Amino acid sequence: MNMEWRDGNRIKLLENGEEFFPALYERIGKATKEVLLETFILFEDKVGKALQKNLIAAAERGVRVEVLVDGYGSADLSDEFVNAFTAAGVRFRYYDPRPAFMGMRTNLFRRLHRKIVVVDGLIAFIGGINFSAEHLSDYGPEAKQDYAVELEGPVVEDIHRFTLRALYKEDHHRNWWGRRSRLPAHNAQPGDAQALFVYRDNDEHDTDIERHYIDMLRSARREVIIANAYFFPGYRLLKEMRNAARRGVRVKLIVQGEPDMPIVKVGARMLYNYLVPEGVQIYEYVRRPLHGKVAVKDDGWSTVGSSNLDPLSLSLNLEANVVIHDTAFTGQLRANLNGLIERDCQLIDKTMVPKQTYWHLAKSVVVFHFLRHFPAWIGWLPAHTPKLALVAPPVQPELEMQDRAEPENEGAKP
Repeated sequence: MNMEWRDGNRIKLLENGEEFFPALYERIGKATKEVLLETFILFEDKVGKALQKNLIAAAERGVRVEVLVDGYGSADLSDEFVNAFTAAGVRFRYYDPRPAFMGMRTNLFRRLHRKIVVVDGLIAFIGGINFSAEHLSDYGPEAKQDYAVELEGPVVEDIHRFTLRALYKEDHHRNWWGRRSRLPAHNAQPGDAQALFVYRDNDEHDTDIERHYIDMLRSARREVIIANAYFFPGYRLLKEMRNAARRGVRVKLIVQGEPDMPIVKVGARMLYNYLVPEGVQIYEYVRRPLHGKVAVKDDGWSTVGSSNLDPLSLSLNLEANVVIHDTAFTGQLRANLNGLIERDCQLIDKTMVPKQTYWHLAKSVVVFHFLRHFPAWIGWLPAHTPKLALVAPPVQPELEMQDRAEPENEGAKP
């Protein structure tokens, strides 16, 4: 399924849950036909319950509502919580649900990591924000810094078509010998209000998002800012970052300084020796955990989405980004990221980079290549095909009683 650059879109930046959730709920509240939602994490907390309330209200007024959540990221939802959806007519699916083995989840790889909502085929939301209270500032020091976009215009048609196809397509994985990677769409006439929906699968589009980052770095002339929560890309992307800095581009990289997982900082810091001496400016965001996956280049190019620049996102997970060419939007996102740098980041200078010894170099090479290629090796091994599991609606007791009292309604749906 190939996507093209679309002109004439309206693009709005949404920062954190404080902006994302109200904007989304307003759109769901005005839906008249359809709401399609995919997410990695749906928690049964105040955010999850607010989403549930809005989606149930839409379903009860006759709107078609489809929900798809990842079987790993959303594994702990109670039957009562899910049944409330299905009882109201919401079609609720799990992506690759698998039972725990000795208390451990076994569906570790090939996760549905996308975060997409499409309302009435007219409005779409894409980004890195899950349905969790962790994305609200009142969560405390562990609240996540993240971004999404609200889209309106021709690009929504592509997102809508893709999301419908994903909801009803069972084959989400193909064996490695059947893959045929395609080149991502090129923007022949850059302008404003342009958007391209780009996704990563385990089929023909397994490198699309990574290639857009590489092409962006190769074409940069003045400045690149990449903010990525889980930063551990492959050699090609690292090389292009270094090459851009060498030719005079200001390359700024924002990574986690207060990570939600300690291994994140260990992995990212292994790369400092390769990047900092060549002029790449690395900033550790220390205010709270960074969860964003965004970037800007020069005056017009930017991207927002779900894809980290790490082995899982680049080699196994199902991801979705939107690539944008718009001067005003890119300027807004750049200003936001520069604000993070000025207020809440620590610059990593050469004195802070670990001294490069032969032992450190050898260890780094071994660990780098293992971490970088391990998910890809997993992807090459024989594996089950991830399935979508539709949750059947429960019988509603009050309607069951009514059916018994009124025989003429025996054929009615619960």
